[in-house]
Amino acid sequence: MRRFALSIALAGSLFVTANSAESQALEPDTDLTYADLADLALNAPVVALAEVDRATRLDEERAVGVAPNHVRYYVEAELRTLIRSQSAIPARVSYLVDMPLDAIGRRPRLRDRQVILLAGTVPGRGGELQLIAGDAQLDWSARREEQIRAILNEAASADAPGIVTGVGSAFSVPGTLPGESETQIFLATSDGRPVSISVLRRPNQRPRWMVSLSEIVESSVPPPQPNTLLWYRLACFLPDRLPDSAMESMDSRQIATARADFRMVVEELGTCPRTRS
Repeated sequence: MRRFALSIALAGSLFVTANSAESQALEPDTDLTYADLADLALNAPVVALAEVDRATRLDEERAVGVAPNHVRYYVEAELRTLIRSQSAIPARVSYLVDMPLDAIGRRPRLRDRQVILLAGTVPGRGGELQLIAGDAQLDWSARREEQIRAILNEAASADAPGIVTGVGSAFSVPGTLPGESETQIFLATSDGRPVSISVLRRPNQRPRWMVSLSEIVESSVPPPQPNTLLWYRLACFLPDRLPDSAMESMDSRQIATARADFRMVVEELGTCPRTRS
């Protein structure tokens, strides 16, 4: 059986080949947000473009747990492009997927559909994949593929932000002039990579905040643009308010300033819209 050879690129986890699906018309991606795609792509060991060759509907006895108005298929598909994988994947794969019926109860047609698979491998079963979520078979569009590739490229870069799990500690220092202060907020990450936020207040000036991704706080970057990985790590995973445990060494005035600064950062980051249930 043909197998895709791995290329150790993008931190050893991404493999990119020519895209045979690019001839399809560009479709606007209006139903999934950046956060939706990041949630899926960053948690999928395998990300691939595929074309459905055969889809066999399973009867009710073999489709335990299927939601109402859904049908389960055993799908066989040809891989067209392997975007991400840590191991070799056969060119032909199979997997189970639950699909909704349409408004009048008809089953969807899957054969020849171009899809993006976000899945994991099944140990001991070559060529068999398991979708990481019920909605982890996505219809392909150029825009959707572009966004997923951008997310994975950012995540694999050497300076990628760590996965934010909370706030570790914070402190706020008043300046020499009234209304002047500097607040440092150190975030906790899943792998210990440093992420911190600095907020500077100066008299008669709008507060400024920056992000540092290194131990050297001075080497900071401006606030992230929406729909980037750093924005996602912050907007989607920071708590709504600065926890009391992060401010144990501050007095009441410093606490008030730190809370106000953190609230400003959260408000400027904006909400993290998600549409997946």
